[in-house]
Amino acid sequence: MAITRGEVGYLARLARIALSDAELDHLAPQLDQIITAVAQVQEVAADQIPPTSHATGLTNVFRGDDPVPCLGAELALDQAPAVQDQRFKVPRILGEE
Repeated sequence: MAITRGEVGYLARLARIALSDAELDHLAPQLDQIITAVAQVQEVAADQIPPTSHATGLTNVFRGDDPVPCLGAELALDQAPAVQDQRFKVPRILGEE
């Protein structure tokens, strides 16, 4: 089944793509090769192979999302270089009051 120049022109009009005569002559054999390759792939006997979305099995590589108690203010501020009113004290970077 060969794709003709007229069929490429028809598809281009449907897609609202303006193609020159040279482009039509160039694309027709390329589209024919693509369709031939797809037809060969469809001929593969794969009745015993189940459809998959990945070539290999999926494995969860992340740890479980298990709830744990929070640190608490005293433990969180224990190693801070400076603390004021149970908060981290940092140098002022803006000149606003």
